Amino acid sequence: MLSLSERLSAAVGEAFEAQGLDASYGAVKVSDRPDLAPYQCNGALAAAKKAKQNPRQLAEAVKAKLDADEAFSEVTLAGPGFLNLTPSQGLLDGLLGELQQDEHQGAYRRETSEKVILDYGGPNVAKPLHVGHLRAAIIGQSLKQIFRRAGDEAVGDIHLGDWGLQMGQLIAEIKRRQPDLVYFDRAVTEGYPEESPVSVADLAEIYPVASAACKEDPGRMAEAQEATAELQAGRPGYRALWQHFVAVSQEALRADYGRLGVEFELWRGEASVHDLIEPMVDELAEQNLLEFSDGARVVRVAREDDKKDIPPLLIVKSNGSVGYGSTDLATLVERKRDGFERCVYVVDKRQSEHFVQVFRAAAAMGLYPEDRMEHAGFGTMNGKDGRPFKTREGGVLRLSDLLAMVDEKAEERLKEGDGSLTGEERAEVARQVGLAALKFADLSNPRTTDYVFDVDRFVAFEGKTGPYLLYAAVRIGSVLSRAGSSEEEALGFAAAPAEPAERELAMQLLSYKDAHRGAYEKRMPHLLCEHAFSLAQAFSRFYAACRIADEESAEVKNSRLALTALTSRQLRDILGQLGLEIPPKM
Repeated sequence: MLSLSERLSAAVGEAFEAQGLDASYGAVKVSDRPDLAPYQCNGALAAAKKAKQNPRQLAEAVKAKLDADEAFSEVTLAGPGFLNLTPSQGLLDGLLGELQQDEHQGAYRRETSEKVILDYGGPNVAKPLHVGHLRAAIIGQSLKQIFRRAGDEAVGDIHLGDWGLQMGQLIAEIKRRQPDLVYFDRAVTEGYPEESPVSVADLAEIYPVASAACKEDPGRMAEAQEATAELQAGRPGYRALWQHFVAVSQEALRADYGRLGVEFELWRGEASVHDLIEPMVDELAEQNLLEFSDGARVVRVAREDDKKDIPPLLIVKSNGSVGYGSTDLATLVERKRDGFERCVYVVDKRQSEHFVQVFRAAAAMGLYPEDRMEHAGFGTMNGKDGRPFKTREGGVLRLSDLLAMVDEKAEERLKEGDGSLTGEERAEVARQVGLAALKFADLSNPRTTDYVFDVDRFVAFEGKTGPYLLYAAVRIGSVLSRAGSSEEEALGFAAAPAEPAERELAMQLLSYKDAHRGAYEKRMPHLLCEHAFSLAQAFSRFYAACRIADEESAEVKNSRLALTALTSRQLRDILGQLGLEIPPKM
């Protein structure tokens, strides 16, 4: 269905066409001066300049056409040719009727869908999730839901860091500690134990020790490099031990991501493309894309119009090993093979140069056009000192500890309430409220910007916060309940907004498509957050100004119940895409 602004734009566009001008000049937007009218069109100024006409006279001619259009109750002129537009009651009633029948609640829907893979994980095996993984997970999960709502076949891939030197460091360190393990016996090539000799906690302790030892001692680094080479070459014992690393790490990661409400359809990693690298290198060579550089083999991706130097993409190091450039390019080979039409990487924006290199190399190979590979970069979550968030001791905060901190703050706020929640209920609602606070604080900021972590502000039930939106959703549901109506029943009533607060709510409901389309096309969930907050505020004003359950007129009551149900359904739809769980009560 059309949004209200699209319907108005179509009408104004026709009025411009009647003057022999392009319909695009009729684009309508929400007014900068809502005291004059809810919508405006500024196209007369640009159109007049193009046609070498007087903008005021042109706007008057357009207005004359619109005055006869039933879509408008009032059209006024301001300044040199600004059109102020007020939609008619009939238009609002008709569009609300369409919205009630729309199974997508007015969301944007693509005409043709795409098979899209979103890469928004990137944790390393053997390391616990920490606060640095938060934004990729929250933004990526939300974008996946937004893509799906728009009609795309969207799939999330965790893309584990499960290959390379860190695996060799772990193997070499464990060999030093437990040399008698069967995995280190070259004579044994099968029948390894099913139970891992190390837990995820063991790995978390071993890895930093092994990494530090390699940095300090060239001999230890040589051991790790040798172990890495043998692992990648397929030594059975090392492969079996590595599989244990991955299995215990995945179990812990599933639990942590599960607490965050983040899911991945694919649990692949760098290792999954190992066998694709050699044929990929051969193909690059056949296409004359590989060059030697100081013993290494690279793909040059710099262009004359680059504003800064873009280094070549390193494919094969001088010692014959491969790194991130190779595995990321091979991952695009894999994704192309699997039929994905678009690849979106939700990764820290500081990695932008790397993705320029990889995307250009992939395009040169003929894997994807560059516009089908996207880096949806994001800023950092900072402490109040403006630096990336750390613990009080200066270390990296584990994600599980961050979630516990937010849950505790949320429960403190809930204890300040009316006491209607039991202890068990309060703990579950605190989890939902805390998660909503954390996610909405992240998503409500433009993706590309940094933001300051302030848990006290995030869990507030007032202002633009996740808890406020949960409370609004719960209250809207209770309005229907007190009126003795289900959402489904209320959606069957005719919505006819007559009062100013009703009309304001109706116009907000009918702008959902615009916000959702913006969030989808720009990969910016904060636009959806803005709409959700504005919708909740519009309902609050409607609730304060209009009787609903105790309205004497059955016709008016039913209309208001329909508006309430539309708001409930649309708000729940948005919160679902943002990953916010709505409690039964608060």
